[in-house]
Amino acid sequence: MAATAAPLTPERILEATEEVLRRHGAAKATVVDVARALGVSHGTVYRHFRTKAELRGAVTRRWLDRTSQTLSAIVTGTEPPETKLRDWLAGLFDAKQHKAGDDPELFATYSVLVDENSDVVDAHIADLTSQLTSIIHEGVEAGDFTSPDPALSARAVFDATSRFHDPCYASHWSRPGIEDAFTAVLDLTLRGLRTD
Repeated sequence: MAATAAPLTPERILEATEEVLRRHGAAKATVVDVARALGVSHGTVYRHFRTKAELRGAVTRRWLDRTSQTLSAIVTGTEPPETKLRDWLAGLFDAKQHKAGDDPELFATYSVLVDENSDVVDAHIADLTSQLTSIIHEGVEAGDFTSPDPALSARAVFDATSRFHDPCYASHWSRPGIEDAFTAVLDLTLRGLRTD
């Protein structure tokens, strides 16, 4: 008796799309390529994702959400707010470094997709700054941080550290001294938030 193929789910389609993007790049990857990789017709893929743009947006969101999900575990942890903030910013930098360094072809592909999907990127940044806001608010409540507006402070911290997470700086992330530069910015940021 032949084995039954696993059902076609949006997650399987996104996994196949990521593989196709890795192999062909954003400019050449098509829905037909994704369907071929799954052994289905392109019409079947379109039943889950109505357009190529919707599919590309979903795969971009999935890629960005991996970072958000990892960082959210830091936000909900039991460490003191200063440790959380330090770990969160270091985690963001580490995640971006790995994405750029471990799979540069896929990183380049996603850089193209991110430019195409500004609404997905805006939602990702809103999620990240919301996580930062939670940490800073917790620090204010604990008396460790001072901030009249934790959301505004979170956005300032995010912007101040952009060299270490914005993909436009990816070529800097492997340069000598980048870790020291990150630590200096992180220390300065924490000093600015402390109450003492």
